[in-house]
Amino acid sequence: MLLHRIHLDPRCKEVRRDLADYYQLHSTLCRAFSKADKKCPPGEFLWRHEPETNAKGLSQILIQSRNLPDWGGIGIKGWLHSVDASIDLKNKLQLQQLSPGQRFRFRLRANPCVTRKGKRFGLMQASEQESWLEKKSHLHGFQLQQLPSFALTEPENYRIDVRIAEEKLLKGKQHSGNSITVFSVLFEGILNVTEPEKFIQTLESGIGHAKAMGQGMLSIIPV
Repeated sequence: MLLHRIHLDPRCKEVRRDLADYYQLHSTLCRAFSKADKKCPPGEFLWRHEPETNAKGLSQILIQSRNLPDWGGIGIKGWLHSVDASIDLKNKLQLQQLSPGQRFRFRLRANPCVTRKGKRFGLMQASEQESWLEKKSHLHGFQLQQLPSFALTEPENYRIDVRIAEEKLLKGKQHSGNSITVFSVLFEGILNVTEPEKFIQTLESGIGHAKAMGQGMLSIIPV
């Protein structure tokens, strides 16, 4: 797993286009991970548009990939302002030594949703979003901390200790012309690893739907 941070120049019209359409941004990023005459391999990379700009006011994109990218393959003059050195996450985070009980601070931009009659609907209430994330944690090898409660009754109605840092309605357009709308939530908090192998798989493959819209990448740092 390799982590890359790139900085985009908003003076470039294609950058402004891509930041307004995350599906198009994903398509542009794909050029760095595939040859011009081939499609991007499925699951090759995850990405997230960070809410903070850098010191120069430039937009930042975090990308986690299986292989090293060829940024020259993007082929748009002025699109890429600068690139930070790539990081080998398995070595940096010492994932080969991961054990149950380890704690990490995390950030996850995801699409909390439910499926009804074949259609996905975004979860708008904070309690629903937290419940969605907690259910995902049980499936993906980690556990979220609970907020302390002073209630003397109904102890099952606890809440998890997670911060909802941002909510967005994202829109994009597929190459076929179909419009895409995705409800996006940026979660931040602290997690405990419960199943190391499953957790590593989660870091590699992400959580939830809409990965082509920049959702699902779980980032962690040791506490």
